[in-house]
Amino acid sequence: MSLFKYGWYFGFGYFLFSLYWIAISLTFDQSFKFLIPVATFMLPAFLAIFYGSMTYLFAIFYSKNVVSSFFIFSILFGIIEFIRGSILTGFPWNLISFSFSNNIYFIQVLSIIGTYSFNLICISLFTVPALFILRNLRTKIIVFSCFTLICAFFLIFGYIKNDNFNSLDSVKNPYIIKAISPNISLDRFYSKQDELKIISELIELSVSKNSKPTIFLWPEGIIPDSYLRDMRIYKNLFLNKFGEHDLIIMGLNSIETKNEENLFFNSMAIFNNKLDLITNYNKVNLVPFGEFTPFESILSLVGLKTITNNYQSFTRGETRVPLNIKNSKIDLNLLPLICYEIIYSGKLSRDNNFDYIINISEDGWFGKSIGPKQHFSHSIFRSIESGKYIIRSANNGISAIINPIGVVEQKVEFGSVGYVEMSESKLVKSTLFMIYGNKIFLILTLIYIFLIFSFNRFKYE
Repeated sequence: MSLFKYGWYFGFGYFLFSLYWIAISLTFDQSFKFLIPVATFMLPAFLAIFYGSMTYLFAIFYSKNVVSSFFIFSILFGIIEFIRGSILTGFPWNLISFSFSNNIYFIQVLSIIGTYSFNLICISLFTVPALFILRNLRTKIIVFSCFTLICAFFLIFGYIKNDNFNSLDSVKNPYIIKAISPNISLDRFYSKQDELKIISELIELSVSKNSKPTIFLWPEGIIPDSYLRDMRIYKNLFLNKFGEHDLIIMGLNSIETKNEENLFFNSMAIFNNKLDLITNYNKVNLVPFGEFTPFESILSLVGLKTITNNYQSFTRGETRVPLNIKNSKIDLNLLPLICYEIIYSGKLSRDNNFDYIINISEDGWFGKSIGPKQHFSHSIFRSIESGKYIIRSANNGISAIINPIGVVEQKVEFGSVGYVEMSESKLVKSTLFMIYGNKIFLILTLIYIFLIFSFNRFKYE
């Protein structure tokens, strides 16, 4: 069990200092403040179990052949990270691969292999120097040379992909997509604010003199007191400010009654300028304790509730499919992702027939910490994996237009008020990862297993 202990210690420190900002979300409501020590220490302690399990399993499967052990360590670490991102709703935050978030050329390979496969290779890259420390091996030269070539391939591929994308002609769209970043205080959730004033601020920031039809993208949960079904009370306000062919996409709560029970959803809705509902999407991946309380019937007895609303847990949406929006001027398929849903690699949608990814978020729960910036880095990874533009509207966060190679073309800085507009785009084919998803991670895992058995046959240890 000693290796479990060492892995757990590493994981606890890693998550303690990279996820400290989660506790900030508990400072907005006095009734949650007693949970701050729990969020600060218990969450890292729980996530550290994954790393402890990895080192424990390594002790079991350890090979006397050091090179084989190198691959065993890498594959166990990679699989444990995949499991961490999948079970119990999944939390694939701060994978080792995000160390390369700022190296736009090196991470272009995400379009082929995806985040988990790239994460496995990154683990190997960071571990390979140990081969020179642990034992004087002839085979270490082979392994080190292979990973040097892999790094070179990643960079060369990245530069070629970047050049190919830049050589494409931009196509003028017959519409504009405008993402709004209003930076409205989170006080709207806890003190009775004038909702009409909030909507007026959003409209003032949105409306422009563009002659083209415009799709306005507003952030998650920006209107706190009205449900989707109530929005028509503002019909005249929208009708007077938006054009006949304009569309407004916004995040707000919705309520449905099923079997005499009220079900609440975190939704994204698309309206025309008359506030007629075109279509809507209910969030599928909910945030534990933020949007739903696990074992709610039990934990509610001790006063635990969700952070983002005052009634009950949100209900999970059934599925995520592209939303078709069509009028006489606009015909688009948009894949909706609400906040947290941007972090899941390979789980966007079974239907890949969409034009753009739209992501709305409220990152104000994490104050001025590193949290919103970490959240934004996931958007860069998803854009490269999918080969799609991402248009992101975050209230207290980073709003941006990210192109299919992960380059941020326009951006509203964290803590600022403004907007980004997309009026032209480049046509890019679906990526290999978009077609096959995390099946590629399975293939790479099998290759690693083959290498383990192959190096076990070498005479030199």
